[in-house]
Amino acid sequence: MIGLIGKKIGMTQIFDDTGRLIPVTVIEFAPNTVVGKKTTEKDGYSAVVIGVKEMKKIQITKPYAGQFPEGIAPTKILQEMRDYEKEVAVGDKLEVASFEGIRYVDVTAISKGKGFQGVMKRWNFGGGRSTHGSKFHREPGSTGQRTYPHKTFKNVKLPGRMGREKVTVMNLRVVRVDAENSMMLIRGAVPGPRSCTVVVRDAVKKTK
Repeated sequence: MIGLIGKKIGMTQIFDDTGRLIPVTVIEFAPNTVVGKKTTEKDGYSAVVIGVKEMKKIQITKPYAGQFPEGIAPTKILQEMRDYEKEVAVGDKLEVASFEGIRYVDVTAISKGKGFQGVMKRWNFGGGRSTHGSKFHREPGSTGQRTYPHKTFKNVKLPGRMGREKVTVMNLRVVRVDAENSMMLIRGAVPGPRSCTVVVRDAVKKTK
């Protein structure tokens, strides 16, 4: 597995060699620092811990700084990458060039928050008739039984907070890796709003 922490810049469009227009999402990658390694002998599994966004001294507490090796500046964002394919050492800087030759990636991010929503938007309920006198337009309807045992069933789909959840979109196609500008152009539905943090890794299910 190969993965990096990036930042979603926004969308644009490019033309391929045949002149066909391709909509793409631009992901920018600052140098990812290897801040730690997990080993099978000590931790029970193999992983590489990478971080981005160095913190100011005034922001760092002693307990938080204690997890970083000596000589490694504490970073605001940390991410474990299990079974990392490339040999790396603590302190190494990982660049977007690591994705050269990879055609498909999985992208993880926090989705856009949509606030408190009703059942029609949140769960795609059809609703009642829109005609006059219907008395049932966008309501959720019954949530339990009218007679014994007089209770609301568990897991009933109701209004509530929608969005702002951890989402992984798989098998997005890599259109271009721009190592000079530390950017990657991806075609597909990259989750999250602009300027959000995304974790990009090579696709688990699709390689060709």
